[in-house]
Amino acid sequence: MFKILVVGPSWIGDTILAQPLFKLLHARHRDLALDVLAPEWTLPVLQRTPEARRAIPNPFGHGELKLGARRRLGQELRAEGYQQAIILPNTFKSALVPFFAGIPLRTGFRGEMRWGLLNDVRTLDGIALPLMAQRYAALAGAAGEPMARELPGLRLNVDEAARAATVRRLELESERPVAALCPGAEFGPAKRWPAHHFAELGQRFAGRGLAVWLVGSAKDATLGAEIEKLSGGVCRNLCGRTALDEAIDLLASAQLVVSNDSGLMHVAAALGKPLVALYGSSSPAFTPPHSPNARILKLELPCSPCFRRECPLGHFNCMMQLTPERVFAAIEFDKIRA
Repeated sequence: MFKILVVGPSWIGDTILAQPLFKLLHARHRDLALDVLAPEWTLPVLQRTPEARRAIPNPFGHGELKLGARRRLGQELRAEGYQQAIILPNTFKSALVPFFAGIPLRTGFRGEMRWGLLNDVRTLDGIALPLMAQRYAALAGAAGEPMARELPGLRLNVDEAARAATVRRLELESERPVAALCPGAEFGPAKRWPAHHFAELGQRFAGRGLAVWLVGSAKDATLGAEIEKLSGGVCRNLCGRTALDEAIDLLASAQLVVSNDSGLMHVAAALGKPLVALYGSSSPAFTPPHSPNARILKLELPCSPCFRRECPLGHFNCMMQLTPERVFAAIEFDKIRA
């Protein structure tokens, strides 16, 4: 058995975009045990990723060195006998645990002061590999080895019993097809489509006979309540009422997802759902949804993408002018099945 430890990224969406790497590693090593060291909030995604044998909580917060604690964790993992570590973040700190674990082959891109911590150092060609998923996947092969032109697709496991239990717990109807709206975006308000746009879109969906659920974290609860109110109660606010694993269950129960550029957008893509992804301040040129069922909507304004947390010009035209009418017109209703 060949054993690999992957040090995973800190964001939910980035964690999902690492799955093509996992698939390529399994194709390369017939008898592979693949474990992922990752922040606790990403573990529900990894637990539903069929290629990951084990998801190991990474207890270190952003910016925390905690050298002694990292050494102890590395020494604990030493007993696993990993033959290779693949470190996806480019930070010095992320490479410490595999080094302390004594993993003989430690692979990653050249990053901040990682000489010695990595002994299989790759140079990133950002032009040849414009997508994050491509950059991760490139680490599956040996240095200099050409990468497959097509990346493997995404797939998250769905536990049907758990999905049905989540729907029952929240007392949600299951007779009508469901449109799930994901109004949050962790990075900041510049990535969020306006609440009144979501409310109007929800009303349009209800007019087509769809149930409308708002799905998000506790940080999105206030925004969800605003959308629910603006929609006249048509949109059911479920933001903050689910943990991430249950939010995945809700998206698995939907027939259509409309989402900002967020972790839940990538979850919907990995579930294979018909998806409309809304982009404003960010760009799909780096981390688009990796799914043939996804449609990206973006206004090509001169000021976009700015990659700022808030609109630096104060008008927020990249999202304000992306109207509910335009989003509604992009929906392929013939693909929606009850």
